Amino acid sequence: MENGQEPAGCVEPEVEEASAWANGLEQMGGRIRRHFARGGPFRRAMAYLKGLLGVAERKNGWQLAEAAGNKTPYGMQNLLHRSVWDADGVRDDLQSYVKEHLAEPEGVAVLDETGFVKKGDKSVGVQRQYSGTAGRIENCQVGVFLGYATSKARVLIDRALYLPESWTKDPERCGEAEVPEGTTFKAKSQLGRELLERAFEHGLPISWVTGDEVYGRDGKLRRWLEQQERPFVLAVASNHYVWLGFEQLTVSQLPIPAWRRLSAGAGSKGPRLYDWALIPVNGFADNPDWRRWILIRRNVERPDELAYYAVSAPAQTTLAEMLRVAGTRWTIEECFEMAKNEVGLDQYEVRQWTGWYRHITLSMMALAFLVTVQKQKAEKRGRLRQSLSRKTGSLQAFRQQRQQQESRQRISSR
Repeated sequence: MENGQEPAGCVEPEVEEASAWANGLEQMGGRIRRHFARGGPFRRAMAYLKGLLGVAERKNGWQLAEAAGNKTPYGMQNLLHRSVWDADGVRDDLQSYVKEHLAEPEGVAVLDETGFVKKGDKSVGVQRQYSGTAGRIENCQVGVFLGYATSKARVLIDRALYLPESWTKDPERCGEAEVPEGTTFKAKSQLGRELLERAFEHGLPISWVTGDEVYGRDGKLRRWLEQQERPFVLAVASNHYVWLGFEQLTVSQLPIPAWRRLSAGAGSKGPRLYDWALIPVNGFADNPDWRRWILIRRNVERPDELAYYAVSAPAQTTLAEMLRVAGTRWTIEECFEMAKNEVGLDQYEVRQWTGWYRHITLSMMALAFLVTVQKQKAEKRGRLRQSLSRKTGSLQAFRQQRQQQESRQRISSR
């Protein structure tokens, strides 16, 4: 182009997108401002959010400070440690934001945990324990998360740091890590229930709950969900007991009537095909319109590889609906991957309780904003394609009409 100028059509979309980002962040800031006692920490939190959404190679204090134009990381560190603001209030506003921009009536709540590998023994909650991220026992922290999945979006909406008994039995160690006084040991499934309680109270449209064996093996959690009339598909171990008639069996002993090869949703390589069997088991007297089943999944290529799910839902629930929910459980892994790769979920350098919750909360907020922007862009592209399709259809109809008129004129001229 002359004078090195870009054509206007190439520049305007970039300007429009940058403007949308700026407006979106400003609106998010207006939403959470009330949780900060002073303007300084609020402005620093917004700079932190922008840094998490930025291009820094690592989203730690030094690089986030550099992205914000600060010479040292002390301001960012102070934001996570000493500034006066309410991370739980920001978490509540995150759920309101998700409800407003991403929620669907068929939304699914997904419980899972992820590990944060650490060195040393000073980081709050750290010990040698299993990390699903690493796939082995590591020196790590473990966070329990609640994901929210719809047909077009997956986000993280709540979090809880798992504090092992080795910590809760050591008041001095807890004091050094600034663990709130009176904090007691809670199993991961107990933490998961607390996350679900908050989401239910907040009014997020949640049609189902799903999770892995950590949550499926907790009978108290399952019964509580049934009492709340919240349908669930929760993974259970092969030695999970159920009643079939007057006989108590493990799920691996259940007679399988037939297998059906069906998809559990789309994967990166196409439909995730498995063989499935659904077996009704004894229900419970509290709600005669409710039923329990055991859902069994068999690997097509490795038939000995079976997975089991406890299902509780209204009696008319279809197998297709159960498979949709079972397939949704994997979406939280996508959330963890995106949150760690894009918005620095695991790149914090804090050791205390408050710092962990504040960084994780801001990272989840950044993820929700990023997913919302992507969803809005996809919807805009869809509307553009529809508009082009209508215009193309109108042009084709006009051409056909002209051709018919010309044909009639040629015939009449003869």
